[in-house]
Amino acid sequence: MPCLAESGSDEPVVLVLGDSLSAAHGMELEESWVALLQGRLQKHNPRYRVINASVSGDTSRTALNRLRKNLDRYHPDLCLVELGGNDGLQGLPAAELNANLDAIIALCQRSARQVLLFEIQIPMNYGPVYRDQLEAVYKELGGREGVSLVPFFLQDVFGQPGMMQSDGIHPAAAAQPSLLEKVWVELEPLL
Repeated sequence: MPCLAESGSDEPVVLVLGDSLSAAHGMELEESWVALLQGRLQKHNPRYRVINASVSGDTSRTALNRLRKNLDRYHPDLCLVELGGNDGLQGLPAAELNANLDAIIALCQRSARQVLLFEIQIPMNYGPVYRDQLEAVYKELGGREGVSLVPFFLQDVFGQPGMMQSDGIHPAAAAQPSLLEKVWVELEPLL
């Protein structure tokens, strides 16, 4: 599990719990939006440390199963939750995603003062009904007290020339600054 900062400090922690979109899939760790976030925080709000607990391939269920260990270890002040893409690509029921994200948010809120949930969308070929069900999960959970929502995380880079890796799913290194900006708009007021 890649960490950009180690525990053991009294500094507030930003915990990133995600999948390959946050785990620097297909690029060097220091190129990822999470590493860029740590760099920005060092300049603008250096008291924060970023812990990247993201794992490529994670679903909301697998992330939930390991969340408590991360919360006990790092005691985050803010939790950034970027999950659901693998749930959708595997065709898991929207109700299961909702239940898992709801449990993740509840656990995070025991430690963190704020949760930032990232909206994920799936390709059109999964059908409008399923896409709408998944979108509704993020709208509902992102509207709760103590939860903020990053609207569709890949919106500004998906399908743009040079912004996606050859698989068409993962953003390229060139897209990472744009992803950071998308997150920063919602994160900065919470710091």
